[in-house]
Amino acid sequence: MGETCHDRSGLRPGVQRLAFAVFAFTAQLAGQGYFPHHNFTVGGGAGMPRGDLRDYFSDKFAGSFSYGYRFHPYFQADIGLDIVFGAARVRDWIDTGVGPLRIHDREYLLPIGGRAIAPLLGGRWLFSGGGGAAYMNYRESLQQPSDYFQVACPYCTSRSGWGYYALANTSVFLDRGQHFRFGVTGRVYRGNTQGDSLGTAPPIETRDHWVNVIAEFGFSF
Repeated sequence: MGETCHDRSGLRPGVQRLAFAVFAFTAQLAGQGYFPHHNFTVGGGAGMPRGDLRDYFSDKFAGSFSYGYRFHPYFQADIGLDIVFGAARVRDWIDTGVGPLRIHDREYLLPIGGRAIAPLLGGRWLFSGGGGAAYMNYRESLQQPSDYFQVACPYCTSRSGWGYYALANTSVFLDRGQHFRFGVTGRVYRGNTQGDSLGTAPPIETRDHWVNVIAEFGFSF
């Protein structure tokens, strides 16, 4: 009578495959050698207001700038600035000594935090997620006639407050030296702002949500 072969490890095939996948992923992370410490990004995309702002603001183009100090292969400290252009839909004019000048609005979101990074394929692909604190400031400003001659805006209003954010990012280095990369970042902001009336937003405290999706180009060294 033939003998039945048994797996001497005592593990089921499905568990073995899972253990191998975990081992391979861990080995990939452990093989991470050189990594750039300083990471600058610039990009553009969509700034989408949610929460109480949904009734007063609209989706608009957003620009983004950020700096990250990667002090460990798997961790990075971040600071950045997202600027949403005209979400409050302010389109006013005032008469000045140099003629009529337009008032527009900008929404500034300043994230300060960090992220965990999973580098793959020798560090060429990066997947990351993180979060931290966020300062939010929405303000009206006057379109200035010149960089050298500034006109005060006595009617411009502003709102501000603090909250927090979370992010998810994927990016790929475009060169072997890991200097240039392209990626996409999604940030979700939540917080409270208060201050003056801005556009159609009333002068009360609001619970603000933002969902920003940004395509980024980065330089690292």
